[in-house]
Amino acid sequence: MCPVTRCGAVALVGRPNVGKSSLVNALLKAKVTIVSPKPQTTRNAVRCIYNDERAQIVFTDTPGIHLPKDKLGKFLSEAVFDALDNADAVCYMVESGDRKIGPEDTEALERLAGIDRPVILVVNKCDGAGKDPSQAFAVYGGARAFAGRIALSAKSGRGVPELVDMLLEFLPEGEPWYDPDILMDGTERFMAAEIVRSKALALLREEVPHCVAVEVEEYKSPDEYPDRDKLYIRASMIVETPGQKGILIGAGGATLKKIGQAARTDLEKTTGHPVYLELWVKVSPKWRQSEPVLRRLGYSV
Repeated sequence: MCPVTRCGAVALVGRPNVGKSSLVNALLKAKVTIVSPKPQTTRNAVRCIYNDERAQIVFTDTPGIHLPKDKLGKFLSEAVFDALDNADAVCYMVESGDRKIGPEDTEALERLAGIDRPVILVVNKCDGAGKDPSQAFAVYGGARAFAGRIALSAKSGRGVPELVDMLLEFLPEGEPWYDPDILMDGTERFMAAEIVRSKALALLREEVPHCVAVEVEEYKSPDEYPDRDKLYIRASMIVETPGQKGILIGAGGATLKKIGQAARTDLEKTTGHPVYLELWVKVSPKWRQSEPVLRRLGYSV
């Protein structure tokens, strides 16, 4: 690989479910962030590192911009502000089917109005008949000026290389911040918690996923403990009511078992170790409103 000449941070912002996490996975050609059709899938500003022979780009996948209803929602909103403050450029993502600006995008545009970094309009989901981006370009282009605009499909990858080309001119010259083998700036515990949560999101019905958090309480890897032949993880899934706990466990523990099996498979692929995963379910009433619990789970409130 030739020496990198540019390095910088790019924030991906937009309302929930416009495809920010899918775009990151397409850019890195790897599943580094969890993707789900359910809102608030991304709960932290996750830094993912793209490398080629020209640049290293640190993409920050932010939580979807929404109107906060609790302390967790407030944290998610603040995470977006922090990402914008530390970015060299911003990708504002919308969908090709957008025909008007809704309340969440109004909030997003108000936030973007106060920053002095280049903002690129990225119209996603341009991957089929009737997915012409021209109306979305017109709708959002009438709301503010953009440093660039591009149509793409995070699902198929069409237009993704062109987005990288566009971003290069906005990045400062400099040496890379991360080793080129690193895809994500996150601890092993964080990644394990995200994998478990992604499997819960995939299996649970609509009203429950928002109320689930995952706390990794013990993580013992053969890399750290050479006498172990398996990676041992003990994690708790936290919900707000006994009813949610019952749904998460399922009849005879069936749902919890499915979550554990699916998570263990992904953990073994990610870590390269056989995994012994011990899952528990705990009730913490109104944890999304509790600052002590949110801090323990790693949210800055």
